[in-house]
Amino acid sequence: MADELNPATASDAVTRKRPKPGERRIQILQALAAMLEQPGAERVTTAALAARLQVSEAALYRHFASKAQMFEGLIDFIETSVFSLLNQIADGPHTTQDKLKRMVTVLLQFAERNPGMVRVMVGDALVFENERLQQRMNLFFDKVEASLRQVLRDTGTQSSTPTVDVQVKASLAVSYVLGRLQRFARSGYKRSPLEHLDASLVVIL
Repeated sequence: MADELNPATASDAVTRKRPKPGERRIQILQALAAMLEQPGAERVTTAALAARLQVSEAALYRHFASKAQMFEGLIDFIETSVFSLLNQIADGPHTTQDKLKRMVTVLLQFAERNPGMVRVMVGDALVFENERLQQRMNLFFDKVEASLRQVLRDTGTQSSTPTVDVQVKASLAVSYVLGRLQRFARSGYKRSPLEHLDASLVVIL
């Protein structure tokens, strides 16, 4: 995992007896994300997660009230990482077309760099979990689509681009991203989501 989830590793959880405040939570999320990267790991049990960290399940629940809360931690990371990038692009000086391409690209780059998160983003890891987690990921992609629509409207294209066209372009772009994430996960992370990206974006956008 990138950014704040990178510094520690699961092995640190074994060698360090007294993690700093908040560090154990990060280690748990790291381990969960790493387990989701493995083939057939759509469902990760707390017993397996505890075994990987060589702690008891009770130790996990001292840091998270439930497994759902652990997944919420991963979703927090996804939302914070992705929307900080999308907002930077939206506020930048580039043309509308370039902004849309950049926004789609950073979504797929994030997925490629964080394969364990992809199972969360496409919902595979959430099938047997609390329904609110899937609802939250659905809302995430709704917000991504809204960000794309806003870029189309805010850059002086509204008069030349009908509202329906704006909605179609944004919806198509999100559908493309979801399709690429699904294929990336189904291929065992062998088919890069960035494959033929430039040519694909020319057709879509």
